[in-house]
Amino acid sequence: MDDSNQTFPDRFILLGLTNVPFLQVIYFIVFFLMYTITLLGNFLLILVVRINPKLHSPMYFFLSNLSIIDICVSSSIAPIILLNILFKDRSISLLGCATQMFFSLSLGAAECIILAVMAYDRFAAICKPLYYNTIMNTKLCLYLAFGTWSVGFINSFIHVALTFQLPFCRSHHVNHFFCEIPPFLRLSCRDTWLNEIAVYISAGTIVFCSFMMTLISYVYIISSILKIRYSQGRHRAFSTCASHLNVVTLYYGTILFMYARPSSAYTNGTDKIVSILYTTVTPMLNPFIYSVRNKDVTDTIINYLSRQ
Repeated sequence: MDDSNQTFPDRFILLGLTNVPFLQVIYFIVFFLMYTITLLGNFLLILVVRINPKLHSPMYFFLSNLSIIDICVSSSIAPIILLNILFKDRSISLLGCATQMFFSLSLGAAECIILAVMAYDRFAAICKPLYYNTIMNTKLCLYLAFGTWSVGFINSFIHVALTFQLPFCRSHHVNHFFCEIPPFLRLSCRDTWLNEIAVYISAGTIVFCSFMMTLISYVYIISSILKIRYSQGRHRAFSTCASHLNVVTLYYGTILFMYARPSSAYTNGTDKIVSILYTTVTPMLNPFIYSVRNKDVTDTIINYLSRQ
């Protein structure tokens, strides 16, 4: 088809999760609760780190960055889902869609990297305790945080630019609940090989490398834990590592499943479920897994509430 006959719609229609009224009510309640828990949990973590000087350390600095990312990820997705369920008009402008895609992609990449940075921080603390303060100095922490956000934004800008230079001539109905790359590739009648290659490169460099860095860090951490004489100490350390690795595996696994496949392998139902996992479920769970079970954080919350 000639490009001159291809249409470039000014607005897209997000088809959402379902058109069944009963299910829409259930989805609204579930997503509203998850979004509320996400905001409360992550804001509480940031507040706890802020008010307790003992928590002004690299570990909690990166946890605060993770909480900010999770708040932004959830806020870029959940309100759109709730509005689409409440109102019949599910249209979104081209600019609005590009903006949502930009922030969701950049924050997703930033979360991958910050999880790897957190694993490296734990590696330095457990495997190199005598040199920890020298390794994780203030300058390095700031550089790592700045690099995390910068890589996320640059990566997202490239993908959004490549996606929206495509002609969307097949339809302006997006079979998804937010603007994400895979559904848009299916709307284009032009060959999307360049977009797919860019996605593979991004998944290979950011997601896979971040996951491998996390995995290697934990291999060294676990080998150090095995040298601990007391079984109770080993069990506590292994429990913490297992929780971290479970969330890391869930997040990286869903991202790779979503973006490291050819466009012909995409299926609408599966893609929506996978997207829900890493855009709403993981941001909700992170503050509980990484912080609520942390004695320093819980003690700070209890002490703060007892003074009120």
